[in-house]
Amino acid sequence: MAYLQLKDIRKRFGETEIIQGIDLAIQQGEFIVFVGPSGCGKSTLLRLIAGLEPITEGQLVLDGRDITQLPSGKRDLAMVFQSYALYPHMSVYDNMSFALRLAGAPKDEIRRKVEQAAATLNLTPYLQRTPRELSGGQRQRVAIGRAIVRAPKVFLFDEPLSNLDAALRGNTRVEIHKLHKALGATTIYVTHDQVEAMTLADRVVVLRDGRIEQVGAPLELYDRPVNQFVAQFIGMPPMNLIPATAVPVFSEATQGRLPMDGSLGVRPEGLRVQAATDVATPSSVLGRVELIEALGADTLVHVDLGGLSVVARQSERVALAAGDAVRITLDPAALHCFDREGRALAPA
Repeated sequence: MAYLQLKDIRKRFGETEIIQGIDLAIQQGEFIVFVGPSGCGKSTLLRLIAGLEPITEGQLVLDGRDITQLPSGKRDLAMVFQSYALYPHMSVYDNMSFALRLAGAPKDEIRRKVEQAAATLNLTPYLQRTPRELSGGQRQRVAIGRAIVRAPKVFLFDEPLSNLDAALRGNTRVEIHKLHKALGATTIYVTHDQVEAMTLADRVVVLRDGRIEQVGAPLELYDRPVNQFVAQFIGMPPMNLIPATAVPVFSEATQGRLPMDGSLGVRPEGLRVQAATDVATPSSVLGRVELIEALGADTLVHVDLGGLSVVARQSERVALAAGDAVRITLDPAALHCFDREGRALAPA
């Protein structure tokens, strides 16, 4: 039986249905990431789970108990917000202990839990400081520590890293991953950043327009997307989509699986770029370089194939420049076929 179960969860604002029937079973100790474009409903769904918004229809069950109508404070959940939401006049210790003090917990228990959480998050030297004396990353760790001391059944994170700079996001992401492994706590994490989704999640839930498009392990979504939306949302740069009739040589590589009104999908690493003077192969086509993105370990080569732009990822550096004629070769093992509606077709 699932530890946290969402059964046909719906949310309406007036006549507009924002969340359109979500069914999801989450196991104890799982790290689940909700990901999707802006406006897809991921933060709204998290707020429904937290009890910050009432559920219009459906049922929410936690550890065998129906919590659909319970107020937020009685759901045994803890939420970490994007904006930290710390009390500016309180010390780190007082911020982290606030919920326990409100609940009337014994002082010795409060101190033990706060000190333990502070040690886990490397906050012990800062317990007597106020939030304005901390960096952004330290403030976010205080917000996480405030959730930890409550020992909730489920942790909820609402885009907790979006206010941090790129380097700090990477470091804090690693800390959250280590923390989850140490605590083994059930966690639901909302982000628009697919790197966070791919690196943190046990399972990723891809949302669009208030519906679930696909649920699965990160590499499962990357390797076997169920439709074009998931294929292009998961992966950076996104999957190249090529109309079936645009590059006949590529379409022939599908051995008849690709319908004439469908699309061929290929990840950037599934395309090989060579100089136009190199020996031609039956599956190669000529193109012209539009842009070179040298990233160090990888090189992204943007190529124009007669009005169709594709991106190829090369693991080595290339001696090419914009305007150069090149030859593109397709890896047949890296192909994805989609029908007219954008649904993935089963491999041969």
